[in-house]
Amino acid sequence: MKLAAYESGDRILIGEVDASGETISPLGERDAFWRDPGEGIRAARGTAVRFADVKQVPAVPTGARVVCVGLNYRDHALEGGRSEADLPTLPVIFGRWTASLVSDGDECPVVEESYDWEGELGAVVGRRMFRVDERTGLSGVFGYCAFNDLSARTFQRATPQWTLGKNGERSGPMSPLVTADEVGDPADGLSLTTRVNGAVMQDANTSNLIFSVGRLVEYVTQVLALNPGDLIVTGTPAGVGAARKPPVFLKPGDVVEVEIEKVGRVTNPMVAAPTSEF
Repeated sequence: MKLAAYESGDRILIGEVDASGETISPLGERDAFWRDPGEGIRAARGTAVRFADVKQVPAVPTGARVVCVGLNYRDHALEGGRSEADLPTLPVIFGRWTASLVSDGDECPVVEESYDWEGELGAVVGRRMFRVDERTGLSGVFGYCAFNDLSARTFQRATPQWTLGKNGERSGPMSPLVTADEVGDPADGLSLTTRVNGAVMQDANTSNLIFSVGRLVEYVTQVLALNPGDLIVTGTPAGVGAARKPPVFLKPGDVVEVEIEKVGRVTNPMVAAPTSEF
């Protein structure tokens, strides 16, 4: 099942996108849906509307935590200059604010000259989990999305803390969700491709994640409880712009597409950032 959230007057609804991708049938208000997503997908459908006619918004709830993972593909860790001995032995966790999230088709401002793409698999939690094991963690995932962890490299690298560089304005594009039953275990292998202006920049497979989705849930929940609608962004493979020789960065007018097998794609145009707003 494919789910997307969208604006309807002054409300945010979540609905089921039909198999053709042409229509969406509302299931109810987005935040109410995530109080019990299992019950939410069994709700009666409202009147379908054309999917192309609605304004999409991120499908996760207002209060979602966005837990991101760095250096979770061996090839990406190595392209950044680390040695085999320096590969992570535990997940490298950082946070995104929900306010940074945008949807498929939204414009993303290029906030600095070293602005980079990172195609990633996102996993959305379906039930409350605290101190669970890896197997339980995987089973608690509700669905998956394609995600672009747009990164302001100058600010990311300026200090040991990545928060500012990973929370640029409108820098977290995510696709609609596909429920976990249609995707299976990402450790079995899903192709992940990132294209910039049609050119392939990242061509990878989720079977190469250092820490699986279940392991990530297990690790995070030793400290904090994950709740329905929380989003784990699982890391990017090799092929980022900063690691290229010479480096290649995004500029206004570029279009970035992240596509993941069985999950879908998110495509966003890059635009010039405002000089100032007050």
